[in-house]
Parts: sequence; structure tokens; C-alpha cells
Amino acid sequence: MKHVKLPKIGIRKRPDLSEDWVQKVLEEDPSLLGLGDLDVKEVRRRQPRAGELDMLLTDAESSTRYEVELQLGPTDPSHIIRTLEYWDNERRRFPQYEHVAVIVAEEITSRFFNVISLFNGFIPIVAIQMTALDVKEQGVALVFTKVLDHAALGTDEDDTPVLTDRNYWNKKSTPAVMKRIVDMVHQMIQQQDSGMDLNYTKHYIGLAKDGVANNYVRMRPGKKHVTVLFRIQRSDDMDSKIDETGVDTLPYQRGMYRVNVNADTLKDSDYVDLLQDLIQLSKDGL
Repeated sequence: MKHVKLPKIGIRKRPDLSEDWVQKVLEEDPSLLGLGDLDVKEVRRRQPRAGELDMLLTDAESSTRYEVELQLGPTDPSHIIRTLEYWDNERRRFPQYEHVAVIVAEEITSRFFNVISLFNGFIPIVAIQMTALDVKEQGVALVFTKVLDHAALGTDEDDTPVLTDRNYWNKKSTPAVMKRIVDMVHQMIQQQDSGMDLNYTKHYIGLAKDGVANNYVRMRPGKKHVTVLFRIQRSDDMDSKIDETGVDTLPYQRGMYRVNVNADTLKDSDYVDLLQDLIQLSKDGL
């Protein structure tokens, strides 16, 4: 098979291309960003103290909103600050959702990482580098590459957690998901570690025994599935086992494997065996 090298072009250098054109492409197919199956909630969203957010994307299953800012050329500090300001505006106005700031630019510079490193708090931000390729008569292709995942910056979850109750998660998720998935995973944990109770906090559902937290497994319920986090050291063997099983996962982060569990997952014996192995390894601290 012959390899064809496509020339890279600068969007600002082409008079027939613009930021509006990029935005329309993403409106038609937001999955190009590699953030999952998202819906476009609004474009050019007015902000309280002037300015417009380029795009607001939503993930209905996880109750997550993505505040997306587009930039042609390289990232610059003022644009980064504006991205974070809009993210902060939205999360204050709609605290019932999880919010992630997303900056999309043709070049993610080292200065961007320097600016982001100044923020030590909870700043979930994703940086995506956008490349335009000339496909000749067929037009222009956009390729989006994630160069920074919000997982890399960490969160404040391990600070003093804010305790809540099951009713909070029944509303944030659904009673059906809580009963059919959370309780089933809890039963699997109790089979290996009797007396381990669910510990409800605002960021996740953890574990506790005799009132003492031990979050070697955490759960984040969504509307249709539950993301289960297992505190296990990453290994090639576990990566292979997860890939072979075909279970839906999120990137490994902060010492934890993250597996999306739905009702169908718990009906598959291979998936259940994998979950039991992950629970055992997490409990043993491996």
C-alpha cells in the first residue's frame, strides 16, 4: 500500500478557512475532539461579564459539561485565562454538573504548560492540538490530538471529602443505576471484604469499614453507567487483560484503573470475573 503524505496547512493562512469554519465542523461532529459521544448544547454562549464561550458540549450519561474555546495559531496566556474564566463561570452557574475546560489550538506551546502549572487547585482542563491537512480536491481534513488530559492535573478529591448520603446520588444518577449497578458492585466487594460499607461523598462513592474510609475502590454513578475506579499499580498484564475483555474504560489516572460498568456488563461472566480480579488486587494493594 502506497503511503501518501498530506501537507499541513495553517488555517489562518487560508482565506477560505476561519475559526467559524472549524466551529461548524465540530458542530456537525463533536466526536472529532476525541472526548466521547457528546452533544452540542450551545455555541457562542454569552457570558455574564461579557465575552462568548465558543462551544458548550454535554455528556448526558455522566452529567459532564465541556467548555470549549477555539484558537487559531499557538496558545497564548490571555486565551488560556479566558478559557478558565468561562469554565469557572459555568461551574458556578450550574454546580449540579461536572465541568471540564477544553482549549483547542493549532499549537499547544510550552508556555501553555507553564501557565497551567501555576494553578495548583482543581482545574480539569484538556488541551487539544488541531492540525489541518490539505486533501487536495477533496478539501481540508482536521485532525485533533489530545496533548493534555484533565486527569494529568489531579483533583481535590483526596482533600477532606464532603460527605453526603444516598439520596444525593439517587438524584445525581438514578435510583435504578444505584440499585442495579452500585449495589451489585458493592456486593462483589463484600464477598471479598465483609463489613465494607459504602461511603457517600459529593465527588464519588467510596468505601469504609467501622467508620474508617478505605477507598481502594471508588464509584462515580452516571445516568446510565457507573465509572468504577480501582487503586492498582499499572501493569502490561492488566492492560492486556482489560483489552482482551473489551470492557469500556477511561485512561489510567492517579494510580487507578477506571472501568465503565453498565447493567449489561454485569450479565457477562468475563466482565464479572475481571471486576472481581480488580477488586481483589485493589484490596491487596497490588
